Amino acid sequence: MNEKLYNVLLVDDHQLVLDGIKSMIEGDKRFVVVGVAVNGQDALDIIKSSSIKIDIVISDISMPIMNGIELCKHVKNEFNSILVMILSMHNSASIVKEAIAVDADAYMLKSVGQDEFLFGLNRLIENGSFYSQDIMPIISNQYLNKYNEPVNVQLSPREKEVLNLITQEFTSKEIADKLFISKQTVDTHRINIMQKTNSKSVVGLIKYAILTGIAK
Repeated sequence: MNEKLYNVLLVDDHQLVLDGIKSMIEGDKRFVVVGVAVNGQDALDIIKSSSIKIDIVISDISMPIMNGIELCKHVKNEFNSILVMILSMHNSASIVKEAIAVDADAYMLKSVGQDEFLFGLNRLIENGSFYSQDIMPIISNQYLNKYNEPVNVQLSPREKEVLNLITQEFTSKEIADKLFISKQTVDTHRINIMQKTNSKSVVGLIKYAILTGIAK
C-alpha cells in the first residue's frame, strides 16, 4: 500500500527561506511542496483556485498585504481540514498567543534544525498539532497568568492521563503503548475528552489542560 502524500503550501516573503524550507521538506518522502506564496493573500488565492487539495500550510508571520496570523484565521474559518503550521523567528508571548487564538495547529521557530523541523511536521500529521518545546512554556505562562478558575468538566482519571500525554505530543499509538491499552481505546478517550471540554482541535485540548493544571 502506498503511503499517503501530504501536499504542502509554503508561505514566506523571502525566497531564500522558501528554498530552505522546501529543501528540508524534500528530505521526507511523506510530503510534497505543491505551491509557494509570498504573502497570505497569495496563499489564499492558491488554496481557492488550485485543483490540488492542500493538506498543510506552513507560513511565516511577518509578511506584506496579509500576515500569517490573518492567513491562519481565514484558513481555519474557510478550510478547516487544512493544517496550519506557523514557522517564525518570533517567540514573544503576545505573538504566540495570537497564533493560538486563531487555532494554529503548530508553531515552530525558524532556528530549528532539519531533524527537529521534520519531527514536528510528522507529529503534526500524526497528532493534529505540534508546539515545540521552546513554545510550550510560553503557552503555559499565558494561560496560567490569565485564568484562575478551572472549567467545570468531569474527566475520569484515565481521561486526564490521556490528556496529559496528548499535551506532551505523544501520538495515539505511543499513548496506547505507554498505558498498555489499544490505540482504538485511546482514540475513543480522545473523542470523549474533546466532547466534554467542547474542544474543536488538539490545540483546544492543550488550552484546557493548561487551564486546569492537567498538563504537567
